[in-house]
Amino acid sequence: MDKIDAAIECPPEDRLLEVGGGYGVLTERLRHKTRHLTVVEIDHKLFAMLERRFALADPPIQLVKADIMKFDLESLKPAPPGKITVAGNIPYYLTTPLITRLLTQSNHLVRRIYLMIQKEVAERLVAGPGTKAYGALSLCAQYYGPARKWVDVPARCFKPQPKVDSAFVELTLREKPLLAPEGEKLFFQLVRSIFQSRRKVLSNSLKSLGRPPEQIARALEATGVRPSIRGEELGLQKLLEMTEALLAPGA
Repeated sequence: MDKIDAAIECPPEDRLLEVGGGYGVLTERLRHKTRHLTVVEIDHKLFAMLERRFALADPPIQLVKADIMKFDLESLKPAPPGKITVAGNIPYYLTTPLITRLLTQSNHLVRRIYLMIQKEVAERLVAGPGTKAYGALSLCAQYYGPARKWVDVPARCFKPQPKVDSAFVELTLREKPLLAPEGEKLFFQLVRSIFQSRRKVLSNSLKSLGRPPEQIARALEATGVRPSIRGEELGLQKLLEMTEALLAPGA
């Protein structure tokens, strides 16, 4: 908990949002970081316990009984330049849906995301090209901003004890998107085409884009990428260059 506490940063102008207050262990740490803490908890019994525990908290904590996947994050938007900093120890089944929602739908609202997640998923988020863990999730996260794994947390640290280990991660969202909407759409199509058939060479993987072979060839040549390379060996920057090459006039 000390390592997690030290990792979480929340600028004074931000709203700090805790996803799933649970028994209030993390909440107790978070409430000392800001005067603007909101805790969203869906479980009725846990919510009632949080109400009792933090009834006299100073500064007050905003407790909301709701499903985070349906909760209106816009309602928490602070005055500029403030944004929302998100933290939480979430159920494993919620990991991908929540991260996807925060990155793709709420990236204009969110500054940083701190989550306790399954260790294998954390390794995928921070993985680099050519590694076993590297995939579409790695590139999706890294497109929106750098990801960092702070600390591994063994299963024995939890009660009840899960069957897998966990890790605490940080995602810092970029202030501006790397590509315009048209380019962003093509970038993710490119990523899907590569990792739907990750063992294929790149020239074969890119056939699923439905673009003329000569256009693909010109884009590869323009970016200095060998057609025989596997797409899983390409990092974010090279895939961004390829996206722009495919969108270039006359491509």
